Amino acid sequence: MNRLANASSPYLRAHADNPVAWFPWGAEAFALAAERDVPVMVSIGYSTCHWCHVMARESFQDPEIAAILDDGFVSVKVDREEHPDVDAAYLDAASAFTPHLGWPLTVFASPAGRVFYAGTYFPPTPRPPQPSFRQVLAAVREAWTARRSEVDATGSSLRDALAVAATAPANAPPTIDQLAAAARAVAAREDREYAGFAAGPAFETPKFPNTPVLRFLQHPALAATAPDAAAVASHALAAMVASDLHDVVEGGFFRYATRRDWSVPHYERMLTDNAGLVEVALAAGDDAAATDAARFLVDVLQLPSGGIAAAQDSESIIDGARTEGGYYRTADRSALTPPALDAKVVTGWNGHAIAALAAVGARTDPRFLEAARWAADAVLESNVADDGTLRRASLDEIRSAAPATLEDYGGLARGLLALARATGEVAYAERARALVEQCLGDDGIHPPGGGDPVLVAQGMQPHGTPSDGASPSGQSVFSAAALDLWRLGAGERYRAAAEMLVRAAAEAALSTPLAHGAILEVAVGLASAPRQVVVVGERDAEIADAARRVVADVVAVVSPAQAQAFAAAGFELFTGKSALAGEATAYDCRAFTCALPTTDPSALV
Repeated sequence: MNRLANASSPYLRAHADNPVAWFPWGAEAFALAAERDVPVMVSIGYSTCHWCHVMARESFQDPEIAAILDDGFVSVKVDREEHPDVDAAYLDAASAFTPHLGWPLTVFASPAGRVFYAGTYFPPTPRPPQPSFRQVLAAVREAWTARRSEVDATGSSLRDALAVAATAPANAPPTIDQLAAAARAVAAREDREYAGFAAGPAFETPKFPNTPVLRFLQHPALAATAPDAAAVASHALAAMVASDLHDVVEGGFFRYATRRDWSVPHYERMLTDNAGLVEVALAAGDDAAATDAARFLVDVLQLPSGGIAAAQDSESIIDGARTEGGYYRTADRSALTPPALDAKVVTGWNGHAIAALAAVGARTDPRFLEAARWAADAVLESNVADDGTLRRASLDEIRSAAPATLEDYGGLARGLLALARATGEVAYAERARALVEQCLGDDGIHPPGGGDPVLVAQGMQPHGTPSDGASPSGQSVFSAAALDLWRLGAGERYRAAAEMLVRAAAEAALSTPLAHGAILEVAVGLASAPRQVVVVGERDAEIADAARRVVADVVAVVSPAQAQAFAAAGFELFTGKSALAGEATAYDCRAFTCALPTTDPSALV
């Protein structure tokens, strides 16, 4: 029996009519595998993954392959966006079997969860050197029944190796000189003809936006010792804006380009990419690009509930035929049905969008600020369990059973803090602080409950120092939220929490900076004195507008009453700050030491 019809993931629901007896992720599937003494086949993908759709059509809708799976395996379907820790753990395991990681990810494990073989997409017929999916299933089944001792040995040795790898060494946090050297190393990888970054000396494609790295390069503390860094980020942004990666009709940017010159994009549009590019564009001073990406988030991805959908598919139906990108290549789309949305509201990803929309809304169009409020209210309504803990996602305002990760707690907290700074409403900052506090324990930093219960029981926790991909890792975004709390004067414990996570990732981040942009950005924030600008007075005052264009770690515009509310709630940056003689007044501070208050907008540069 297929058990996916009522799943809280559109990706799983899309497989509900497969003849495969799919299980969703959970202990039940592994218990049944133990009872039947068969291996578990775990298939991991996501809604807008083109090759996931292809493998579903070719293999999972094939009754013969379904019969093979149902007879000799227990099959589990996982949405990687709903269960990022599961995806990360199995990617770590799969790397022992193939250097070509991606999705769909196909993993074979024992009922105890020990992985003994893995791959990605398998075709329905052999394509040498790639075997067919039928051949893979036959080989795995033969090994399980005839060579069990070898299978067990492989699974045990791999689990032990992953356990060692997951123990990250504690290092000193990087110095500003080390971080500048990392920024120079990244800048040296720039594709000087087309901008962006080379995957290798031959400029292999595909080419991704890599927004975490761009934000690292834009940090003002690097300007003196890595003078080319910010320009490299600006070059990349300008190239993307002028390329086919940019959807000039509906706004926003596609997932990646398959050519070095940013042409021939892969047409899915992601929340994470576009939220990141809003912040990159604001830091580069390109309000038009920031507004354009924000327009996509609000006009296309924001749902009637207020939550923001995870992505829009690359495939569409035009004239009865399924096409990759056909909708997006059409200028007049009024008569076309848009590609499907993955309407899953991911908690951490909505936090990224809230932060981006709050920032661009404060500077440009107030409608984006209202959209950020709406999204925050929706997530706090639909993605919070009865016990006050977060869930990873919701669909149609129904909470997923998947527990939230550090990315969710940190991402939502960071978004709420951005909303607090933009609106002056301390309640958002208090809620953000509470979310961070839920993850600070005597035994370390982790979400309440310690992570996915099935992975914990199986000893399959993800690697200790994950990289930053299309969006920041959980460790990176949580450390950023903790650092933001400290910058508001919430207390040294939050800076210490950020430093703990940065220390754990420092060695890997400095050695491979292109893969660790977000944690390096936090490290720069720890290694440099923050600039904090607070304006007390009317929100539309000239000095308030000037403050919003200042390059600073904190820009907050509050009324006198709001300043008092922040101070009373324990955010000491606001203590003693008022509007002098009733006129909007700016306080320009460095690490909590402030210059004389001013009412002159030209004093803010």
